[in-house]
Amino acid sequence: MVKRQATEPLEEAVAAASPASKRARVEAAPDVSELGLSSGASNGTSLLEENGDTPDILDAAEERHGELEEAGALQDEVEDDVDDDERSAMPAATRQKAPAEGYDDLYLDTIDRSLLDFDFEKLCSVTLSNINVYACLVCGKYYQGRGPKSQAYFHALEGGHHVYVNMETKKVYVLPEGYEVKSKSLEDIKFVVDPKLSKSEVAQLDKVPKKEWDLGGREYIPGFVGMNNIKANDYFNVVIHALAHVPPLRNFFMLEDLSTTPQLTQRFSILVRKIWNPRAFKAHVSPHELLQEISLRSSKRFTLTEQSDPVDFLSWFLNNLHLALGGSKSKPGSSIIQQIFQGKLKVESQLITARADAGDRLRFEDADVKTEITRFLVLTLDLPAAPLFQDEIDRNIIPQVPLTTILAKYDGVRAQERLNTRVRYRLLHPLPPYLLFHIKRFSRNKFVAERNPTIVTFPVRSLDMGPYVEPNPALAAPGEPIWYDLVANITHEAIRSRDDSVEGEAERKVWRVQLRDKSREAWFEVQDLFVEGVASETLFTKESYLQVWERRRVTGRRRKNAA
Repeated sequence: MVKRQATEPLEEAVAAASPASKRARVEAAPDVSELGLSSGASNGTSLLEENGDTPDILDAAEERHGELEEAGALQDEVEDDVDDDERSAMPAATRQKAPAEGYDDLYLDTIDRSLLDFDFEKLCSVTLSNINVYACLVCGKYYQGRGPKSQAYFHALEGGHHVYVNMETKKVYVLPEGYEVKSKSLEDIKFVVDPKLSKSEVAQLDKVPKKEWDLGGREYIPGFVGMNNIKANDYFNVVIHALAHVPPLRNFFMLEDLSTTPQLTQRFSILVRKIWNPRAFKAHVSPHELLQEISLRSSKRFTLTEQSDPVDFLSWFLNNLHLALGGSKSKPGSSIIQQIFQGKLKVESQLITARADAGDRLRFEDADVKTEITRFLVLTLDLPAAPLFQDEIDRNIIPQVPLTTILAKYDGVRAQERLNTRVRYRLLHPLPPYLLFHIKRFSRNKFVAERNPTIVTFPVRSLDMGPYVEPNPALAAPGEPIWYDLVANITHEAIRSRDDSVEGEAERKVWRVQLRDKSREAWFEVQDLFVEGVASETLFTKESYLQVWERRRVTGRRRKNAA
């Protein structure tokens, strides 16, 4: 049987039957004008229309801009002006500008206020970025941005949590829809994020006694709340509590607009306002946000993992607050810090000289006295040496000394020897509105660190500082008392704990602060999260380490009588 010949070669038939790729067909499509055909008769054009494929003409700059916006790197104002569909090359769901009528309270019943804690640093829990951070009001976690590619958007889709608050603008949004919620029921959350009291409310803090309740039904007093000891930051807690009860300093950081100042002042302001918050969700606060900023600024000198000395921290903190508020290093009284705590001190020094005379006897000579005027924020008070040995009868007796005895260091009469120099100190008028006393208990030499357990007895009210100030008739009448009242008292306690070291037992430092409630004329003792009342007669029974004294105001009648 004779085979019939093919009418066309096999290669040409296979090539005609096999479909070419889309890219090949687009590239091989002839120009319509060259073939002289109409647009409807062009095979290349009809194929593109049937498959719906168009080349991507979005350039790289627009693509990068869209990714940044969707990641939340740009501010919400930019996000509101530009539609989400224009930010990405991929089509996204249509974002709502406002809730549908009758659904403005949608998802608000999912908010769990008991899980909300705005005391921690505002960082995204996924990217660890502090730019454009939102807090989920359902679980309390932080996420970045709210665009279609942001972490908050993904959390809303995956976790089913739909209500978020911007930590900067305090605006509340529903995701993934993207519209803002303006319900009055959310005002308490916005207030807890950034509590702000009016001038009249701040003026009543020390006059009207208040008691409030948190979400758990626990009673607390604004200003006298516990502060979380994250690990070893109790030294920090007591200092912040003491400063938060200095009225002019507290009022300044509660009322002034510090939005243009460094983060140190802004975070301290927020913490002070949270301590005095009358509408708190919890009866305690956490200093985590301020501690992170202090750790960064101090090059990890003060951290939450290692215990430091409260006086060292107080000195560093006051000086850095002074600089952050625009204070000068050379001009006194250039910030609220120096206006409250800074005073003047006259220091007289004289060298101790001796030589041998003809009879080989030591002969002391009087050297010239040098006088210097210096300024101080903290006054150091030296304790007398504790007895080295105690007999069987006196083994339980703790040495005591009155505060007026160790204040005699500044009477300008008693001299103290410092190496080869004799030194005398005298305070100068005018004394600052608030005095800071550091009772020096710890000393260190080349071999060992020692602690002086001497108890300092002091009056809670009416401490006369007149005998320690050099008279100046132009500023104060001679012999007129200068009364100071105690505001805060930071105490130290050494607790022995057994360990495996060679010494067998080690001392652990515990810091507490005793605070005066002016509205009730009562005292409270705060140790981390524990707050309890304490009798004013027993304040001196503990080892005082740092004290804050307030100068009593002189009324017009008393000034007239003194004149």
